Amino acid sequence: MTDDSSGGRRTKVERVIDEYDLDGWGDRLEAEWIGDGTERTSLRDLATEFNKAVLRAAVRETGGTALDSDIESLYRTLTDDDVSRSEAVRKRRDLERAGVDVERVESDFVTHQTIHTYLTNVREASLPEEDGEDRIERKTETVQRLAGRTQVVTESTLEELGNAGEIADRDYEVFVDVRVICNECGADYPVADLLDQGGCDCQVGDD
Repeated sequence: MTDDSSGGRRTKVERVIDEYDLDGWGDRLEAEWIGDGTERTSLRDLATEFNKAVLRAAVRETGGTALDSDIESLYRTLTDDDVSRSEAVRKRRDLERAGVDVERVESDFVTHQTIHTYLTNVREASLPEEDGEDRIERKTETVQRLAGRTQVVTESTLEELGNAGEIADRDYEVFVDVRVICNECGADYPVADLLDQGGCDCQVGDD
C-alpha cells in the first residue's frame, strides 16, 4: 500500500483506512478512479464500495461471520431511505447483537466528495483526460454540493430562530432532495440518477 500520509492532518479516508485495516484501498481507489487498465469507476460507486468494506471490516472484527455474507443487504438497510422501518430496526439490532457499533460505522462512511478530496489532495491523482462522462460527474457533484449547502444553511437557520424563540424550538431534521420530472412521460428521477443514465429513457415519439 502506498504511504498516503502527508505529515499533516489526515483526511477522513486515511483515518478510516487505518482504523479498519483496509490495506490496499488507497491504491484500489486511485486505480479504479483513473481507469488504470480497466474501465473507470465513478466517485459515487467508489464511495459505496469503500463504505461496504468499512461495514464488512466492522462485522469481521466482532467475529460476525453470518452477517459477513449479508453485507449488501446490511449496507442497503443503513443507507437506503426506501427500506421499511421494521426491516431497518431488525437489521440494526442484528448488528448490535453481534457487537457492531452501528453509529460509529455510519459516522465513518464517506461521501463521493470525500473520496475525491482524498484522491486529488492526498494521492495527487488526476484523470488522464476529460470526456463527456467526466463532465457529467463533475456537474452532478456541483448540484449535490449546492444541495448540501442548502441543507446546512436551513439547519442553521432553524436552530438560530428556535434559540431566539421566533419559532418553536424543536429537534428538526432537514432533507434536501433535488428531483427532475420528464415533461414528456412524467417519470420522476433523483437528479444524480437522471444524469448517470444520460437523461430520461422514455420512448416518446418512437413507433
